[in-house]
Amino acid sequence: MFIPTQYRAKATEYGKLVKTTDLPHEVREFQELERCFTELANNEEWLADNFDKAVRAPDNDQGDGETAAKEEERILRYLGAAVIMQWNALPRKLRRELFDTAGSMGDLLHTPALRGKIARFLHKYKDDAH
Repeated sequence: MFIPTQYRAKATEYGKLVKTTDLPHEVREFQELERCFTELANNEEWLADNFDKAVRAPDNDQGDGETAAKEEERILRYLGAAVIMQWNALPRKLRRELFDTAGSMGDLLHTPALRGKIARFLHKYKDDAH
């Protein structure tokens, strides 16, 4: 997990890369990455500063594995939906990494089919995100 200083270091790195290129598409990409990493650093700092003020669910150490698994599945569905809703706003490199990671989940023999399904899903909903 990254900490704010690591995010800020990446933002600084991309800020320096902006100054090393004259290609407009690279300038835009580096500026966007710098902005994203700066926002991530700001978010991490805010979370750290406000952790004690956050509303948290009580710890349930009842050993109910099925309920915990359903809760985790629900959270993963919400996170996945949130990523899809913001898909077009994500940097191209991050979208590619998410696609590659999702496509490599599960059985290795079914990876090409899964990647195809994911690609079709993203293509189908790509314009609905905004």
